[in-house]
Amino acid sequence: MLIVAGACIGILLLLWGMQVMKQGLENLSRQKMKRALASLTATPVLAALTGTVLTMLVQSSTAISVLSVGFVNAGLMRLEQAVGILLGANVGTCVTVQLISFDLFRLALPAAMAGLALWVFRPRHPLGQLGRALLGFGMIFAGLQLLASSLAPLREASWFMGALLSMQHNPLLAVLAGVLASALLHSSAAATGIVMLLSSQQLVELPTAVAMVLGNNIGTCITAVLASLSGPRAGKQVAAAHVLLNVLGALLFLPLLQPFAALVAAAADSLPRQVANAHTAFNLISSLVVLPVTRPFTALVRLLVPDRPG
Repeated sequence: MLIVAGACIGILLLLWGMQVMKQGLENLSRQKMKRALASLTATPVLAALTGTVLTMLVQSSTAISVLSVGFVNAGLMRLEQAVGILLGANVGTCVTVQLISFDLFRLALPAAMAGLALWVFRPRHPLGQLGRALLGFGMIFAGLQLLASSLAPLREASWFMGALLSMQHNPLLAVLAGVLASALLHSSAAATGIVMLLSSQQLVELPTAVAMVLGNNIGTCITAVLASLSGPRAGKQVAAAHVLLNVLGALLFLPLLQPFAALVAAAADSLPRQVANAHTAFNLISSLVVLPVTRPFTALVRLLVPDRPG
């Protein structure tokens, strides 16, 4: 019970920290973000760069994808522009995962305390919103630390080790686990952070962790899909494009799982850094592959989700 309670509190702190940090950064740049989404999307490359920068600023590809759904539904943006933004958003979200992969636990408490002070004393000032983001940053690492402590005793649990072992023998099962984790947490960064924890404690091998990361990227699409359900078909096309991008990317990488894992293993010494690099490489390569063929890709999306129901 103590293990379960500790793990649950750790996950809640992690998710709450993600939300607090995202809200603070979003409040700092909300108006600029909306103006940029509406105007800096004339070409696929410009749209992708805009999506990358905005996602780096707000630390949430989900927020950018949901905004894109809203803009397309309102007729302020075409599907081609939204696809470009999604390509960039997938790259921009890697910053959060890269930050989590570093050993910054000692900075968590000072950052949270400084952020809380700024937020309390200057709640409506940009400094207060920066403090809010710092508080969220500290909470993320506190949640990861608590989660790591809670997971350690599970090495002795046969059912837990059996589940992890079955994923190591079945990459598709690992992808599915990643999809479910990201969909339930509504954050691929949080789900990937948990994968990094599992790898740092030698509970999963790198190829299994990479397969779970592929699933994390698919599962994060669920929020945009839910946001599109009650709107026009244009928004549903944006959500379908997000799902299709990550599913096709996973299908591209899954047969190359072992060599890809070997490649990222050579780029870093620690397993968490290797997992973070795999996440970055997957999103960067997937976006670069689709960017030159944005128009055929949007045509495929329209074929799957026609402008008018057939």
